[in-house]
Amino acid sequence: MIDILAFIHWNVSPEIFSLGPVHVRWYGLLFAVGFLFGYNHGEKMFKHENIDLKWLESLFIYLIVATIIGARLGHVLFYGWGYYSQHPIEILYVWQGGLASHGGVLGIIIAMFIWSKYVSKRSILWVLDRVVVPSVFVAALIRLGNLMNSEIYGIPTTLPWGVIFERNHETVAKHPTQIYESLSYLITFGVMLYMYWKTKAKDYQGLLVGVFFVMVFSARFFIEFIKEEQEAFEKGMSLNMGQLLSIPFILGGIFLIIRAVKKGPVIYENQAISGKK
Repeated sequence: MIDILAFIHWNVSPEIFSLGPVHVRWYGLLFAVGFLFGYNHGEKMFKHENIDLKWLESLFIYLIVATIIGARLGHVLFYGWGYYSQHPIEILYVWQGGLASHGGVLGIIIAMFIWSKYVSKRSILWVLDRVVVPSVFVAALIRLGNLMNSEIYGIPTTLPWGVIFERNHETVAKHPTQIYESLSYLITFGVMLYMYWKTKAKDYQGLLVGVFFVMVFSARFFIEFIKEEQEAFEKGMSLNMGQLLSIPFILGGIFLIIRAVKKGPVIYENQAISGKK
């Protein structure tokens, strides 16, 4: 007989505090802290490369908007279209939850294409190689936000670190897959930091973003095997939606790594915010 007292009992409130109609939640706080960290780290990177910081200001706005819109539309289109097609106004109800990381990444890619075309005048790979470094740390914090919300966890386990999510009236220990993903993203963040600051990887266009895609989405692919089904339509599928969406990113990452190594380094001259060389 398994002693449920041997497992971790999780009953943390997702809300930190409230002031009237304003409710401050752990998820939102971690999301904000992640973006603040991203901006500060981006500033260090831009200063290190002698890049006009005005670029960073516009880049930050593009990233915030793209992440939220992309992640929301990703959830709507990939996981909940059957419902939202009948209740389209609720697509705007972001505060009710429902963000998909694959959609967020696609949103960022589209936004970086626009930003590169009209602001930096450089290859989209140039900015993506820099954006992914702090972004993977943000992803790690967001998964901790999922933990605080007692959501997106795994199947039953007898491992000693299994978690009983009491807020969801669970009575059986489940894999804390939020922690697994967060740790994998932190490892990826360490690799990204080393590659950017200690090697010439940033001069090989697409190398950093390629490594990011392979590490992040490979981890996501394998962890999905021990996750509970997120949506009813996934029942009976050999691979769930998260895994199917991860495969193109993994293959794309391998392609970008090979391409970057074959092409060799690309060095840009410093240029002003106008994009003139």
